[in-house]
Amino acid sequence: MSKSPTRYARNGNADLAYEDHGGAGGEPLLLVMGSAVSRHWWPPGLIAALVERGFHVVSFDNRDAGESTRFPAAPAHPVTALFRKSPPAYTGEDVADDAVAVMDALGWDSAHLFGHSNGGLRVQRIAMRHPHRVRSFVSSAAVPSDAGSLRLLRYIRWGTVAKMARLKFPETREGDIALSLAVSRALASPGYPFDEAEALARIEKDAVNDIRDPKQTGRQLGAHWSGGSLAQLRLPVTVMHGEADQLLRLSAARDLAAAIPGARLVIVPGVGHDIPPAMWGFYADEIQATAARAGADPSAAVLRIATASNTLAVTDVGPDSADRR
Repeated sequence: MSKSPTRYARNGNADLAYEDHGGAGGEPLLLVMGSAVSRHWWPPGLIAALVERGFHVVSFDNRDAGESTRFPAAPAHPVTALFRKSPPAYTGEDVADDAVAVMDALGWDSAHLFGHSNGGLRVQRIAMRHPHRVRSFVSSAAVPSDAGSLRLLRYIRWGTVAKMARLKFPETREGDIALSLAVSRALASPGYPFDEAEALARIEKDAVNDIRDPKQTGRQLGAHWSGGSLAQLRLPVTVMHGEADQLLRLSAARDLAAAIPGARLVIVPGVGHDIPPAMWGFYADEIQATAARAGADPSAAVLRIATASNTLAVTDVGPDSADRR
């Protein structure tokens, strides 16, 4: 798959870099990345699997990441940013509008969304703020948008946060790459081999290391939301979460799925806070299945426990059955 040129969309004072990965004429699918990394962290193999399933796939850099606009104002530490009463630099609504600006630049009246990590939080908010622009979404390895600061703290595995905070590498290009690789390894799926060469190929595409700048990450995490609630959503939604996620507890996914009418919950054994190569096809299938439900009434909440070879469906999953590990 040849690399397309970087293009830019505009939302107020933010320029958003985006990239078209192919599949023109297919179902529009916008990939929404998490905090502290760029669009280049999407695995090309996953993107190829999505194109093969009939999607027109586009990814973009969030504001304060990659080749999009950086905001120097009001720096904040990632943790303290969660408790600030005013947003450090911009709001959650601004961030939701960024995705719509990219859709406008593409000429898309609406699209399916797939968001991973903090990108999973963002797709929730995009759908709440712009319900007529979102056909369906899949949220992966994310927390519920409705969670307050104290509840959010309970979802985070602080041992992993502390471990990553202790990673120290020289502030050079080589050190940046080594740091990013160490973070990737720390969040890699324990049930699958870590493909260092695949991760390195993605990491080396970044000209600037966003992981190293906690103030930038603080601005992203501190983009407070004052919009609607998850209960108002009326569209096909699937919530995916790795059973071995080192950063977020399973209760985050269970609470998120329980909060959205008709949402499906997919727990993936052996998967951490990444999407390993062996599961690219499975994730692409789930995104395709969710998109296929667009225009139909969402089904009742379902928990699917998945492996690469088989699935087991369990119905009537609600908050009382939540695993609080």
